[in-house]
Formats: sequence, structure tokens, C-alpha cells
Amino acid sequence: MTTDSSREALAAQSPVGALRGVGPVRERVLREAGIETVLDLILRVPKSYEDRRTVTQVGDVVTEGSYTLVGVLEKVNTVRLYRRRMTLVRATLRSATGSLAVTWFNRPYLAGSISQSEEYLLHGRVRRRGETLELLNPSLEAKNRAGLGAAIVPIYPAIASLGPTLVRQIVQNALQAGVLSDIDEPLPENLLREHGLPALGEALAELHRPSQDGTVEALNAGSTPAHGRLIYGELLGLQTELALARRRIRGREKKHRYRNLAGVRERLVVGLPFRLTGSQNAVLDEILEDLESPSPMMRLLQGDVGCGKTVVAGVAMAAAAESGLQATLMAPTELLAEQHYRSLRELLGDRYGLRLLTSATATPQVREDLRTGRARLSVGTHALMQQAVEFDRLALAVIDEQHRFGVTQRRELLAKGERPDLLVMTATPIPRSLAMTLYGDLSASIIDELPPGRQPVVTRVESARKRESVYRWLEGELDGGNKAFVVLPLIEESERVEAEAVEGLGRRIAERLGSYRPTLLHGRMDSATKSELMNTFAKGESQVLIATTLIEVGVDVPEATVMVIESAERFGLAQLHQLRGRVGRGARPSTCIAMYGRLSQDARRRLEVFRSTLDGFELAEADLELRGPGDLLGTRQAGIPGLGLSDLVKHRHWIEKARRDARDLVRDRPFEGESFLAALESRVGVQAHLAGG
Repeated sequence: MTTDSSREALAAQSPVGALRGVGPVRERVLREAGIETVLDLILRVPKSYEDRRTVTQVGDVVTEGSYTLVGVLEKVNTVRLYRRRMTLVRATLRSATGSLAVTWFNRPYLAGSISQSEEYLLHGRVRRRGETLELLNPSLEAKNRAGLGAAIVPIYPAIASLGPTLVRQIVQNALQAGVLSDIDEPLPENLLREHGLPALGEALAELHRPSQDGTVEALNAGSTPAHGRLIYGELLGLQTELALARRRIRGREKKHRYRNLAGVRERLVVGLPFRLTGSQNAVLDEILEDLESPSPMMRLLQGDVGCGKTVVAGVAMAAAAESGLQATLMAPTELLAEQHYRSLRELLGDRYGLRLLTSATATPQVREDLRTGRARLSVGTHALMQQAVEFDRLALAVIDEQHRFGVTQRRELLAKGERPDLLVMTATPIPRSLAMTLYGDLSASIIDELPPGRQPVVTRVESARKRESVYRWLEGELDGGNKAFVVLPLIEESERVEAEAVEGLGRRIAERLGSYRPTLLHGRMDSATKSELMNTFAKGESQVLIATTLIEVGVDVPEATVMVIESAERFGLAQLHQLRGRVGRGARPSTCIAMYGRLSQDARRRLEVFRSTLDGFELAEADLELRGPGDLLGTRQAGIPGLGLSDLVKHRHWIEKARRDARDLVRDRPFEGESFLAALESRVGVQAHLAGG
């Protein structure tokens, strides 16, 4: 049993069970929530703050608003509303100056814990109900046991069965034990000074026990210097980790060498049936310079749909093949892999033994060609990462639509060679702030110019009530010899999701457009069937392709001029933009119609932004602000490690500063950078448990 005197000497790494108020049951709850030490608890910062500095007399409450009140609670009773599945606890707050009705929602345990002979400190919003005023769902503490009393009070998220008030009491016990004096500062002192930030211990003290002359508004906005210290610290930790990873990669010397890159480039570019854009040429210069470097290339190539990334990647892959080396391109779907395979065959011909490796084509012969080097170039899906797949001399790995793969998968592909060069491509525009966080270990190139002759796509947003007129217009376009896509978000009808489905509306549309030989395509079909149907559409045997979002990427049919998106409110901006990119790939004028059903406020804003701009990067920034990075990247992305308080939209200025400082730290003081990371990894830093649950 820990004595009170020894509690005053608690170290940050002491087990959380050593804290006053934490017995075996609470210790088990905390440990199950990942809180092993006192420091783990202290790093769980408050989610918000309440201003309880001014205590209002009960009799002075005459208008709606937020109040801190003191009084005795009388007439406590419980009311169950069975139809609404709700329990109310009602009481009357009484003091010498007057009385006020109080109601709590779904907190039945309060009725048995309130003593009618004790004074309480309550804080909450007063609302008018008919002719009377009522205090709704206030926080509640016995006045003689209120840890902070009339003050700016931190509000913590509950930890499993431990409610916010109890969590605050335990945290305050930790502060009283002097834990903050035991916290080391992992950040370099000069950086704290440069940015005007407090040390970690001071920042945590301010967040857990705010200065009473501060503003609740700044605390709740997360804009105090204390918040800045934690935000900058966790971003600096992440950016330092990325910078060190890049330094380690750059510090290695690759085993392969390319020959006559300038000659290969000239020969291939001259033989193209079109001229490269200025942007394509500039990016190709950057890639070939990386290939000539003794260190492995680590480059991210971004470019809007239809900008010609595959051509640039194809020239780089040919450079490897011309040098007797191997290059491979990995795509997330079989459709996209097949599209790249056809494009590279048209671009490079048969002279490099190009092979397609998917689950359907991974024959023993194809694997043998890769192992022996007879196939110097290959395109594939996840099948490339199978243990049975071996390369002779893999020098260049190209990954398309990187955000659909996890970091582990990227490493697995690179492990197929000995320090191969890496080119990551994406047609999903990534906002700069997000790209710096996710891909800080990669150099970035952008193709921001479309090939000549492309016409901008006209975008219309229409209510589903106008479906009849939309499809009459579509029939006119088809009568003129054009091709069209119709995209629906689901395969089958669902009572839970108000969206149209291929098996429902899709078949009705197919029946209506029967004279135009419609093709119905969805993800449950096997690969051979999907490829056959896509070829039917591409060859002109079908004028209409009705499909799910599996056509989002990798479908290149220049003759397609119309894209109709049903239930467009169900899609994110990035996905809408990808779908729109399936048309406008030829010289004919093209149109995208986004049809919507019921609109939430966010969906309305999304569709308004979609209609207003064709710029993929502008749309990506808007999508980041509207939906956040997790939704933008999709659930397959492993997430953004180390981010707790940081917000990629609100804190872009801190991202820029952290990236710059991490680069300088690793370049000028690499050992200091390593020690800084070591401190973070030992959780004396700021990356652990900052999300607050």
C-alpha cells in the first residue's frame, strides 16, 4: 500500500494504480483503456472547458444562458419515458435567493447519489420551457468536495465506466502528487524559444489547471500556447520520423545503375504519337534525375485524371528495361492493371517482355519469366506481392493509386528487389497539408497540365425529381452516337441506405435504354466477366455502361462523353471528381450530371463545390475541410500515425513549421533528431494518448 507521503514523490512513469483514488477496479479500467502509467493519464488532455468563475445567485437567473449555481437539491425523483426510451431525473435547486427546476437525461444513478442536506455546485445551460426556466443536464459536484470550485474547469472525456468528473478528480490527484515536475522536455530548447512555446510540463499544467485570467474561448478553440506546444510537438515528432526515414533511404546506395537515360528518353519521346506537355517533361526530368542518383528514388507523382501519368511512368520503366533491369507497376484493381497493361503495350510494344500478373493471370510461366528476367516489365495487382513471385533484378517499382494500399504493402513490394527505386502515383489529388503528413518521406511531383485538345467537362447538379428529363436528354446524346456511363453506389437495394442500386434502378435504366445495348457491371462479377463487358463497351458494341464505382479509376474510353451519377449525395468530392474524369478524355464536348435525392447540409455544400470547379486539388482541399482526412483517404489507408490534437485543416501553419524544423534538425543535427524520436518513443513526448479517447 502506497503511503500519502510517498505519493508526493510519484514519478511520471509510476503505475497509475499508485494514484490516490485509483483502487484495483479503477486501475483495471484504466489499463484496459491503455493507461498504464501516471504519464499516460496526464497526456489525456481535456476535450473542453467550462467557465465557472462567476457563481450566479439562483434568484438572479431570469434569462436563458450558461450559469454556475450553488444550492441544495430537493424533490429528487426519476421519470421513465418508455415510448422515448429515456429516463429523466428531476429536482429543484434551492438557495436563499430562489429556486430553479433541474433535469438530467439518462443519468438515473444520480437520483440515488444526491444528498438533500448537502450543497452542490452545478454548471449548465438554462433554457425556457413554457413559462418557466429549467437547468438542463448540468455538471454536478458537492461544493465541499469540488476540486476546482468556481474556476475555469477542464472537462474530460469519459474513460469507459469512469465519468468525466471522476477522471478530473484522478487527474487533479496526479497534479497534487507533483508528477509534472518529473516530465522531461524532449523538444530542442531553441525550437521552443523560436516559436514562443512553453515547455511540455508547463503546457500540461496550463491545460489541466488553466490560469484563471485566461479565456475559455481560446481554450475551447485550442489556440492557447499550451495547445500549440502539444500540436507542434506531435507534428514535429511525425515529421522528424519521416525525415529520418528519408535520410536513411537516401543514405543507402542502390545496387543497380541505369544506362543512357537521355538516349532512352529521346528515342521513346520522339516515337510517341503525341507531344508531351511541358508539365510532363518537367516531371520526367525530375524522375530521370532521381534514377541517375546513387540513392534510391522515393517520389510521389500527383496528377489529375487524364493528365498522362502512365506515359511518364512508362518512359521510366523503359529506361530500366533498356539497362537490362526490371520494372513493375502495381495497381489496386484488375481493371486498372489491365488498363495500364494495354497502355504500356501501345506505348512500348513487345520488346521488353511485358507481362500482366493478376490472380487470373499468375501462371507458372509468367512467374518464371519474372524470376529469370525474360520479362523485364510487368503490371499487376496485389498478386505481385505473393511469396511465389520473384524478380531477377527489380530496379523500379511503380505503385498507382497509392492511397488504396497500406504502408506495409508498399514495403512488401519493395522487398522484392534490392533497394529499388520507387515511384508512387495518384490521380486522387491530395491537399498539400495531408501529403506532407502522409508522404513526408517522398519527393513530390505534380503534372498540372492536361494534354492539348481536351475540353472542360460541363457539370450539372440535378434533383432526382428531374430524372425523366435527364434521361430524355441522355437519349438525345446517344442518338448522336455518343457513349455514356451511369453510376450507382450500391449493388443491391437496402432499406438502411437511401441510394439507388444496380440490381434495382440499374435494371430499370437498362430496360429504358435497351435500344442502345446497355451493359450492366458490378463488383460481384468475376474478373473475366468484368473484362469482357468492359471490352464490349470500349469497342462500341454497347453505348451505355451502367456500373458501380468500380469504374472510378482505370477506365479509359475516349468516346464516352456523358457521366450520370445517381445518388450523388452519397459520394465524397474526390470520388465524384474521379468519376467525372471518366469523360472528357477525347476531343468531343462532355457532360457530367450529378443527381441527388435527400440532401443534408454537408452534401449540399459538397455538390455545390463539385459543380463550381474542375480543379482536383481545389476539390481535395474542400473535401479535407468537409469530411476530414480519414474519409478522404478511405478506410484502407492505415491512418495518420501520431496525430491526436493536430487537425490537418486548422493547423496547416504548424505542419509547415514542423516539416521545415524536422528537415533542418535531421540535416544539421541528425543525432539530436534521433534522440528526440527516442524520447517520443519512450512516451516522454507528445504522441501517445493525446486524442483523449
